[in-house]
Amino acid sequence: MSTRNGRDHVLRVVAPLAIGVTVLLAWHIWVRVFDIPQYIVPSPLLVVQTLVADWDILSASLLITLKVTFLAFFSAVIVGTLVAFLFVQSRLIELSLFPYAVLLQVTPIVAIAPLIIIWVKNPDAALTLCATIVAIFPVISNTTIGLRSVDPGLLNLFRMNRATRAQILFRLRIPSALPYFFGGLRIASGLSLIGAVVAEFVAGTGGAAAGLAYQILIAGFQLNIPRLFAALILITVAGVILFLLMVWLSKLALGNWHESELTDRS
Repeated sequence: MSTRNGRDHVLRVVAPLAIGVTVLLAWHIWVRVFDIPQYIVPSPLLVVQTLVADWDILSASLLITLKVTFLAFFSAVIVGTLVAFLFVQSRLIELSLFPYAVLLQVTPIVAIAPLIIIWVKNPDAALTLCATIVAIFPVISNTTIGLRSVDPGLLNLFRMNRATRAQILFRLRIPSALPYFFGGLRIASGLSLIGAVVAEFVAGTGGAAAGLAYQILIAGFQLNIPRLFAALILITVAGVILFLLMVWLSKLALGNWHESELTDRS
């Protein structure tokens, strides 16, 4: 059985890499065979060369974008979790306030970001607020569902033993909600990055405060398409790493006891 599990782990790594290498080779061959100009579609090799040559500029912008992303993510996790705790205490509170949480989800951030940037004088705070609005709903929704998805038998047992609301929350609801909570984190991590990039596009901040979105805008205006692709790759890689980090945290918290993370032993 360990051989089977080892083979599965190898396939999980090798299969995506094989597909990625195939796509890159097809991309490179297509550009070379049809002699596509680099200002339309650069070759993967040119994108890598540009990434190395412009690393100082792009890496500095990446750090600025990641700073906004992490601040927004942590804000979304803290506020979203507290709101979910509030919702689970009273059905009336949830019914009264949950539509406004949905409102945050369905309102296009590009429509309200200019207002936020005008109202909030600090640029970093404005960008963080915009990204937080994008990322907070999955945390609220998933955590609320998790806190309510408790075993009725266990809930009755707690009540029979006259457990307080706090005891029910910390000893029953929170452990039951963890798989849903980490599922929300996986979604929110990517949305935080998306929100940060979109907010930077709307703000258009340059100079020392320029994130990757600004570098993409400038590269597009200058027809420096290789740098544009290099910035896009950095955003994509950052998003994948954030998702994998959330997967690792989920396995760390749930891997020894919850069936969603247990290795198949059959």
